[in-house]
Amino acid sequence: MFTSTERIKTDSQSIAFYLENLLSNKYQIPTFQRDVVWEKENVKKLWDSIYKFYPLGSILIWKTNTKLESHREIGGIKFADNFYSNEYQYILDGQQRTTSLLTSIHGGKGKIANNENFDPTLYIDLTIELTDATDDTSYVKRFLFWDEIDDKDGQLKANLGKKQRYQDNLIIKLTDIIKDYGKIENNIYVSVNGKYDHPYMQQLRRIRDVFAYYKISFIELRGIEVAEVCQIFERINQAGKPLDIFDIVVAKTFRPENKTNNISGFYLRELFDKFKKTISSSQYASIDNWTLLQILAVVVKLTFPDAGIQNITDRYLNELKTEHIEAVWSDFKIAVAKTFDFFDNILHIKGGRLIPYRYLYLTITAYFYRNDKPDYSFLNKYFWYYSFHNADLLTNTTQLWQHITFVNQQKANRTYSFNQFDIDKNSIRKSFYSYRGRLSRAILSLYANHKPQDWAKPHRDVLSDVYYLLTDKPNLHHIFPVNFITHSGIASQIESDSLMNIAYLSQITNLKISDKNPLDYLKEYDEPGLETVLHSHLIPTIILEWSRGDALPEHALSIFIEERVNLLLEALRLKLEGIEFNVFDMGDRTDNISS
Repeated sequence: MFTSTERIKTDSQSIAFYLENLLSNKYQIPTFQRDVVWEKENVKKLWDSIYKFYPLGSILIWKTNTKLESHREIGGIKFADNFYSNEYQYILDGQQRTTSLLTSIHGGKGKIANNENFDPTLYIDLTIELTDATDDTSYVKRFLFWDEIDDKDGQLKANLGKKQRYQDNLIIKLTDIIKDYGKIENNIYVSVNGKYDHPYMQQLRRIRDVFAYYKISFIELRGIEVAEVCQIFERINQAGKPLDIFDIVVAKTFRPENKTNNISGFYLRELFDKFKKTISSSQYASIDNWTLLQILAVVVKLTFPDAGIQNITDRYLNELKTEHIEAVWSDFKIAVAKTFDFFDNILHIKGGRLIPYRYLYLTITAYFYRNDKPDYSFLNKYFWYYSFHNADLLTNTTQLWQHITFVNQQKANRTYSFNQFDIDKNSIRKSFYSYRGRLSRAILSLYANHKPQDWAKPHRDVLSDVYYLLTDKPNLHHIFPVNFITHSGIASQIESDSLMNIAYLSQITNLKISDKNPLDYLKEYDEPGLETVLHSHLIPTIILEWSRGDALPEHALSIFIEERVNLLLEALRLKLEGIEFNVFDMGDRTDNISS
């Protein structure tokens, strides 16, 4: 156990010594720092700062006995992939600087500057002087890559002088200054006729001093758990991408292959990616890794109650073990695929944007997990009951585990009972579109569940897979268009934006209708079968009667909304058959109505 003062230690090293330690596996770069951006300009600026003895900021090192997955190659420079130690030293902050320094000195090709043939080894031109302390441009000419020196095709006249200076030993590879300084110094000393104070000699000594005296600062952390590392990493990278718990779990559960001892490799990121490819035809293939990780934690807890997974928070996701994931993986994939199929093909909800509670992924997967005989009648009731119940009953992890216990009891006993279902009619009436709103998603899910048909092509479902592929959000159309309402003054903004005034339509139909009076545009689609089409949208046919009579009554939208609320409640009542169904109206201020 480390004391507070032992948890943080500062240190410093020369550039050459740091890179030697890196190459000898003293330091590792965990793969959760995988988005390396390597640019020639940035590398030159880095070396300009070093050349001027400007501070670079500290390299943050985490010392731990936990083995994580680490990069086995940086810019073509390979590291041992079977390295084991009693204490690992992971670079938490400083990967970009480390990568730039390493490839500048030790070269290596591949995955650098988006060019497999690019050589990242850096050279210095000793003929470029530093004019003054504020010189902020000469570094571009002072530090060079080989493609700026060599002129293979004889096309770049500007490079001719550089190539000659290279041949005259005035443009020198940085790594050669480290390895063979004496020889380089002697060559230049001769070329400048023994003038020790010659500018070329001064430049050479300056870069020598950089390697000898410039120190990189280190902050070493000890006695810190993986979960706390996430928090530290996020705080020091506020301008960058926060560290995701998924990245930590991937690194922590990583196991390299060992053919000698017949040990298979394990890489969770690759497993997730392969699984998503197997369901690539589904809109649910885009589910985020965090949610999948939480689902995985649920099935691990169900299978291994004593595994330490007490919840789905980052603190407990960090406790996932490789052997437990391997034990549940096959059944986990089957259960998740069944969950997506249930949403997609049973409920006809063509995409995760409409699932009312994110936790439904977890509870329904828990139900399908190792369940050969799922009761879809129960699942339908379960989904609609909790999606629409007036109280939010699946918003925290306490409720989540209560739900998982409930669905597992049904799975084990094939019996279940729901309490009275309560719903506020006014909440439906005044609902509006919200990407995150539970009730909004529930209503749109119910509309989707009825497989709404296109008004212009009555036998074609609006919400096809193709439809969802072509648009990034539901194509929602106001039945009473907003501009029509505004100009006619027939209703308030609240009524206009109510989801009771919304329908799914194809893009083409939506554009044709535009801002027309519903009495007018409905006439264009008033063919046999239109009433059936309207029913598929849970749209009251009273609007069709108004169109045929060519007149809207006073308060038409209010009447229409009330009729549609009733249709929605009736559709919901049918789905919850056998459950006590209680409707009340907080907007009516009259006695509650039970039915």
